[in-house]
Amino acid sequence: MSRDRLVLASKSPRRRELLASIGLAPVLADVEVDETPPEDLSARDVALAIARKKLDAALAARRDANEVVLAADTVVWLPRGSGWLMGKPRDDEEARRMLEALVLGREHRVISAFALGRPGGAGRVHDEAVETAVFFRRADAAEIARYVATGEPRDKAGAYAIQGAGAALVDRIEGSWTNVVGLPLAEVVVALARVSDLRPYP
Repeated sequence: MSRDRLVLASKSPRRRELLASIGLAPVLADVEVDETPPEDLSARDVALAIARKKLDAALAARRDANEVVLAADTVVWLPRGSGWLMGKPRDDEEARRMLEALVLGREHRVISAFALGRPGGAGRVHDEAVETAVFFRRADAAEIARYVATGEPRDKAGAYAIQGAGAALVDRIEGSWTNVVGLPLAEVVVALARVSDLRPYP
């Protein structure tokens, strides 16, 4: 009997590295979808909707029923004021504005959603969203400008990388660290065990 193979429908090197850290080496499937947040949805439902869209695009291009496709999306939600749903900044100026809001807001939420599916008719077999509270310390405009100038914020939801230099802005978190990086590993491992023979530390 053929063993299942994991396919990662994501361009994120961070998600690939997280999976590799537990012995899962996915095949990469590059997908292009419109990641514009759907209107009138909660931050959690936005992340789920985009993860599902990525999964559907990947499944449409694959045929092997022994593959398990994993897609994910991460958003940052700042509830302060009227609320700000943050994806990846369009440019350095937007990155600066995001970070200035986050250091003033003190607490924000990182929501990473993931969806699993199989080609060949089975379609989506699981989806889930995980939320982590992140607390920034105070930082002035000059420090934020220096961080933006590193280039690290450019392709990160919320304009920072907790696994990189952006960690210096983080006072503490409540919840999953890997979720803030972009993929809640504990929840993914449990879900994979339910729908496949894929296990960590093979």
